[in-house]
Amino acid sequence: MLKQIRPALTVLIGLTLITGLIYPLAITGIAGVMFPGQANGSLIVRNGHVVGSALIGQNFTENRYFHGRPSATTAPDPNDASKTVPAPYNAANSGGSNLGPTSKALAERVRADVEKLKEENPSQPVPVDLVTASGSGLDPDISPDTALFQVPRVAKARGLPEERIRALVAAQTEGRLMGWLGEPRINVLRLNLALDQSGRR
Repeated sequence: MLKQIRPALTVLIGLTLITGLIYPLAITGIAGVMFPGQANGSLIVRNGHVVGSALIGQNFTENRYFHGRPSATTAPDPNDASKTVPAPYNAANSGGSNLGPTSKALAERVRADVEKLKEENPSQPVPVDLVTASGSGLDPDISPDTALFQVPRVAKARGLPEERIRALVAAQTEGRLMGWLGEPRINVLRLNLALDQSGRR
């Protein structure tokens, strides 16, 4: 029986060391050398301080900033641990709302958001990603249409010409990966940082 146990234990220990220690350390080391920014969380640094990650959205609510997609993430209710409260872009609790297309609560929330946004910019149709949350609740990007929809509000709040804000949106637009994969997108945090650097706050 010992003859069968010894090789099994040797294989178990060997594979544990290879797949649980050596391989992860090697891949982490290679990633740190070849892709240091991505390996460290794609952090965005301004004036020596980390202001966020390019991979995780932030909850911008002021009129002078571009807003991201709605986020359905939650956090424990500080008054009742058995309940949750909305906590937009909570990276510790990534996830969607799990509300389907037949959900009355979802339909009412989207309808209310659309009506509010139409007051902000009545001449343009409301882009879908401005009223729908992503599956993760942490999406850091918006479509160019969503950014352009918000230009009048941002320009008015900052006292800047709309043409200047549109030019900034165009400069921050990232194209499809390799020219064909995905859709054009804009990182909201990077756009807002560029906005702060470009003129009045």
